[in-house]
This record gives sequence, structure tokens and C-alpha cells, in this order.
Amino acid sequence: MRYVSLSVATRRIVFLALVTLLPAISAHGSTDRLEADLRGLFGEHGEVEIGEVSSGVLRSQVSAEEVVFHGQEGERLMIDRYVVSGDYDSPDEVTLEGLRLEDDVSELALVEIERIVLGEPSRAVFPFDDSLTPQDVRIATLAIDDIILDLSSELARDVFDDAELDDALGRMTIARVRGEGLSHTAIERFEIADVSGMGENLGEFGAGSFTLASLVLEGLHGLDDEEEQRLDALVLSDLVVDAERLVGRLARLSVDGDFSDGQGGVVIDDFQADLARMIALAPEEERAQLRMASNVLTDGSGDLRVDVALLGNWEEGETQSLITSDSHITIHDALKLLVDVELPVVLPEGVTPAAVFADDDVLEVATLLGGNLRLTLNEQGLFGRMATLGAAMEGITESQYLEQARTQAEGFGMMFGPQAQQFLLGLVSLAEGAADELEVAVTLPAESNLETYTGDPMALPERLEMRVETR
Repeated sequence: MRYVSLSVATRRIVFLALVTLLPAISAHGSTDRLEADLRGLFGEHGEVEIGEVSSGVLRSQVSAEEVVFHGQEGERLMIDRYVVSGDYDSPDEVTLEGLRLEDDVSELALVEIERIVLGEPSRAVFPFDDSLTPQDVRIATLAIDDIILDLSSELARDVFDDAELDDALGRMTIARVRGEGLSHTAIERFEIADVSGMGENLGEFGAGSFTLASLVLEGLHGLDDEEEQRLDALVLSDLVVDAERLVGRLARLSVDGDFSDGQGGVVIDDFQADLARMIALAPEEERAQLRMASNVLTDGSGDLRVDVALLGNWEEGETQSLITSDSHITIHDALKLLVDVELPVVLPEGVTPAAVFADDDVLEVATLLGGNLRLTLNEQGLFGRMATLGAAMEGITESQYLEQARTQAEGFGMMFGPQAQQFLLGLVSLAEGAADELEVAVTLPAESNLETYTGDPMALPERLEMRVETR
């Protein structure tokens, strides 16, 4: 046999040709698989039309153009371009461009999406039939751009999973959706941004419009088990609602559900409700009572503003743990409520203080080693306005109304003890303007549990050391 000797230049040409041809040969098989998977996407529930299926020459990529699915119930799904990049069995990326779901008869768009990009998905094509199990769905990253959703569509009802939206009419737009680490058990991070919508029958809101700057979820666990569900963090920013039953805005809502670092809680920053607008939109027969409530809460301005912080902390020691809370609720121009809690506890073996915040039942089996609770009410006009309204409704003077309240407080004191009497008389002092602040300090006994207090509430005054002060 005679061997042919190739020059260096010739060998390089052959090598480059092989490098170029081998992906093309491999991609040819992938094009067949992509077409077959797309045709089987919806099982036997409709027909699929596919324009051109092709592969990249210099890049491991296969794509299908003009994919159209005709469903048996009159729906039509169109995808301008479906692209699989990388190894078909383990793609680097799957991109869907120009999605449109419409009614096949009216040709009205139910959903429109400019682009969906799946980073490192577990499959090139996820079928919608029963052949796909939840364990088969894994996506490293998700990016969706420019969504338009018809709120009357079945997809919208599935997305929001709210029976009150079954009769909703309108449209919603979402500029972008981003996700990381998505599986059937957990989502590492999920964000939607620049959301707006308007319509009718929007659940508790009625007819109106809404906008949302962003909503971010982190560490959502236990999607496959409700008892194990946990959310590490949630941040909602700039929600504005202008509807029949709510006109207002929320600057920020943040939830820290991960107590593994020793702290967590819920914070609501600058919630505002335009009560005046809401009353004007309410049925005429309800306006008088709503207006009275608005005047008491807002001193006649009709602008309700609320800030809330419900925070918890814990410190774990060798023999006991310390659970504390520093929380407040502020209704501007009405009332400020401050709550301070300090509870030294002994938890059952294997239970961390973080579990107490995740499950209230855990605290029931803990031993409380005393502790202190302090409740402070700062009067900013609420109790004074309540006294004025109460007097007007009973047709008596305000001084007469306050005297009645004082007499009733003394009567309750005879039933529930001097500590309850001091508290009720303190509220009367706030209402008549004799004090601006009421503080209740409670000291728990040295060793107890929750059943000590919930089992016989009438005996609480005897078991607790309570001090009431007005300033």
C-alpha cells in the first residue's frame, strides 16, 4: 500500500474542513430532533406548522422559523424563531422570539412576548403533555422581555391563581422578568419590573389601573411541599393603584424571612391611601360612615399614611437564647404604637431560635425565663377625635362623653383588676388631652410557657407584673 504524504499547508486545510463539517453533520441530526420535538410539543392536542429548520455553520446552533400551533379549542400559538444553542441534549441557551397566543377565530392577542431566553435549561424543548415530570424542569437563568397579557385569558387566571379574577377584563404589560436557579422545588431569585395594567373586575380593587416598579423574590423554597415553604426575602417597590375600591400607593414592602443571620421581619414604608377619592367612588349610602372614619384617621385631610416595622432578632447562647423585637406602627397624624419585647427562652433540643419566627407553634414548647414587654402609645390626635365623634353621635357634650368613659373604665377595673383599670383610664387621659403618651410595661414570671397565659386569660393580672404610666 502506498501512503500519500501531505504538506503542512494541506493538512491544515483538511483539519479546518473537518472542524467546519463535523458540527454541521451533528447539527443535521439536531435539526431533525428539534423539528420532531416541536411537532410533539403539545402532544395530540392540535396541529403544528413549521417553516424552516436550519443549523448554524460555524456555531453549534439549530433554529426553527415560523412555528404555528393550532389548538383544538380555537387558540393559536405563533413563534417567530426558536433557537437552541450548544449541545442539544444539554443546551447552553434556548431562545424564543416573537411569541403570540391568539384566539384563532377573532385573531385577538391573548399573550404577546418579544423574547424568552432560557439559560442552561435541562431540555431543549419542554413539552406540555404528561410526559414531562416536574423533576425534569430545571433552568439556570430566565430572561423574558416585553410581555402583554390579556387579563380575561385563561393564562392570566392560571398565572394569578385567583378566583376573584375570573371575570377580569383588561390588559397588563411587563417590561422584563428575570430569574435564577428555577426548579420544581425552589427559585433562587425572581424579579419582575415595570408592570402596568388597567381593566375591570380586578378582584378587590374593582375597575381601575395599577403600576409596579419591581417585585423581587429570593430564596423561595418548598414549592413542592406547602408545609416546608419558606421565602428568604421579598422586596416590592412603588406600587400605585387607582381603582374603585383603592386609590393609593406603597413606596416599599420588604420581607426578611431568613432568620439564620439572627434577624428578620416585615417593613412597610410610606403606604398612602387617598380616602377622599375612595369615598367619592363608593356607593352613596356608604359615604357618610366612610367619611366619619376618614375624618377620625386623617383629621379631615382624607390622606391616610402608614409606616410599619415588625422586626425580630435572636441571640443564641450556650444554655438559653434571647428573642427580642423592636417594632412600630405609625398612622401619621393619628397614632404611633411602639412594641419592645425581650424574651430569654430555653428551646427544645435541636430547635433554633430562627425556627420560632418561622413557626409560631415552636414557641409553645419553649420555656420562658421571664422577660419584658413594653407597649407605648403616642397620641397624635386619634383618641381626641374619637371622643369628639362619640359625643356627637350620642348628642352630648365632649366632657360628658369623657366622664362616661371614665366611669366605664372604673367599672371594668372592678371586674378585671386595678391594672386593667389603669390602662383604660390612661386611654381616657389620651382622649381628653391630659396625656400624650401611655406606656404599659409587663414583666413575665421567672419560668413559664405560652399555655400559662392562653389557658386562663382571666388569671393573667395575677400572674403578670404590669405597670401603666401616662405622660
